[in-house]
Amino acid sequence: MTPPPSDTPIDARKESLIEYPSQFPIKVMGAKADGFVHAITQIAQQFDPAFDASTVELRNSKAGNYLGVTITVTATSREQLDDIYRALTAHPMVKVVL
Repeated sequence: MTPPPSDTPIDARKESLIEYPSQFPIKVMGAKADGFVHAITQIAQQFDPAFDASTVELRNSKAGNYLGVTITVTATSREQLDDIYRALTAHPMVKVVL
């Protein structure tokens, strides 16, 4: 089978390994500081109005200086996930997003 010509648009949903909508966990790490968890949950709610903050998982670093926060959002599209990742990585309190 030959690939489509390069000027033919490719449906991103066919290219994705994720089925939408789905529950999608995102791990966010930053310095353990007041307001960090709240900032992360605010970003999640901005892109997923049905986000349930009670599902947030927290994990302290070994020395206790950093905090890992796992949020689970309802992913509805690749664009939405890209927007969430961009917003999280742009936040000044965030060190790493996985």
